[in-house]
Amino acid sequence: MNKGTILSVDDDENLQIVIGQYLESDGYKVIKASDAHTAMEKAGQHELDVILLDLVLPDGEGLTLIPQLQKETTAGIIVVSGKSDTTEKIVCLEMGADDYITKPFEMRELSARIKAVTRRREPSHDIRAGVSKAKDDLAEKITFEGGWCLDRTQYQLFDAQNKTAELTTGEFKLLEALILSANRALSREHLFDLTRDGEFDAYDRAIDIQIARLRKKLKDDSKAPQIIKTVRGVGYMFCGHVENE
Repeated sequence: MNKGTILSVDDDENLQIVIGQYLESDGYKVIKASDAHTAMEKAGQHELDVILLDLVLPDGEGLTLIPQLQKETTAGIIVVSGKSDTTEKIVCLEMGADDYITKPFEMRELSARIKAVTRRREPSHDIRAGVSKAKDDLAEKITFEGGWCLDRTQYQLFDAQNKTAELTTGEFKLLEALILSANRALSREHLFDLTRDGEFDAYDRAIDIQIARLRKKLKDDSKAPQIIKTVRGVGYMFCGHVENE
C-alpha cells in the first residue's frame, strides 16, 4: 500500500540510501534530490505529500528554499538539520516548515513525524476534538469580521478583496483550530497538540510567534486584539463572529 510520496532533499548520499530504503519498506514512494535546483524540478513534476529538506545544500540554503517550494507544492515540509539551535528551529517554523528534526535521528522517529505531518494536513475529525457538532459541520468556507474568508479547501485566508493573506500551513491549522472552537479559550499545549508533533515544552514560543504573525496578517491590533485574544494563564481564544458559506 502506498502511504504517500516523499521528496528527500539532501546531498548526503549515504543518508539518502538509508532514508529511501527505510521509508520504501514502510510503504512510501521516495524521490531524491541532492541540490536545490533538482528539488524545485521534482516538486513541480510530482504530487508530493511530504518534503524532507536539509538546510545545507551545494547550490543554496534550504531555508530560502522553503517559500519557493510552497509555491510549487502543498506538501508538508520537515526540515532535517544537523543543528539543534532553538533560534534556527523557530525561524524555520516561521518560514513555513511544518516540523524540524535534528540529525542524527532514528528512522522510526522520522516515520512518526512524517505520519503526523501528513495527518495534520488531511481533513480530519482529529483537529476538531472537543468541538461541538454544529461547529464540526462548518462549511468549506468560513467568513468572519472584516470580510475575512477561511477557505478550507485551498488552505488559504482571503480578505474582503479576495486577496490571499498567504498563511503558512502551520498558521492555517492554528487559525482553523481557533475558529472551530470560537469563544472557547484554548491552552497553548492544546493548540500545540492540534497543530504540531512532539512533546510540548512550556518554554517553546512557536505558538506565541505564530499567533503574533496571524494577528499581523489579520490586522488585529496586538496591543488590543479583537479577533484572537490572549487569555492570561491559559492561552488564546478566537472572538470573531463566525459564518458559514
